Amino acid sequence: MRLVNVIAVSVFAAGLLAACNEKPATPAGPDPAALAKATTDAVNAALGARDADDTKIHSDPGPAVYFVNLRDGETVTSPFRVVFGMYGMGVAPAGTEKEGAVTGHHHLLIDTELSDEEMKSAIPNDAQHQHFGGGQTETVLQLPAGTHTLQLVVGNKGHEQLKPPVMSKKITITVK
Repeated sequence: MRLVNVIAVSVFAAGLLAACNEKPATPAGPDPAALAKATTDAVNAALGARDADDTKIHSDPGPAVYFVNLRDGETVTSPFRVVFGMYGMGVAPAGTEKEGAVTGHHHLLIDTELSDEEMKSAIPNDAQHQHFGGGQTETVLQLPAGTHTLQLVVGNKGHEQLKPPVMSKKITITVK
């Protein structure tokens, strides 16, 4: 009987040791590919919602100008590209007048705004009032680090503002 007890205890101890050496089953985690896809989908949805106002059909007929690739409060690294958007009118080089059509060209205001006097005459042409009289719709800016404001203004054939003025919202960006 004693031998039976010794054998039983030995079998029990061997089973216990075997159980202690087994690795616990790891719970199956989420599929990494599925997580990556879900993250990408969420980022794309957020970006789409952010851009919805600028990409939907404009409910007003315009004319209007806006920044295509920059948003108020955005941080950029200099040099950076600025793309001008326009709807409700056509882009035409300075000096061009098209009968029966509303046309103009872009001016970019950097860290300034037009004074009451400047609103009545031709838009100045200097580092803070950049003219795109060739009909250009984008530029690359090199600005020093810090906070800057940008605003688009449409000028007619003589660089004067349209009546009524066509201006974008003024945006503030931070340059790294």
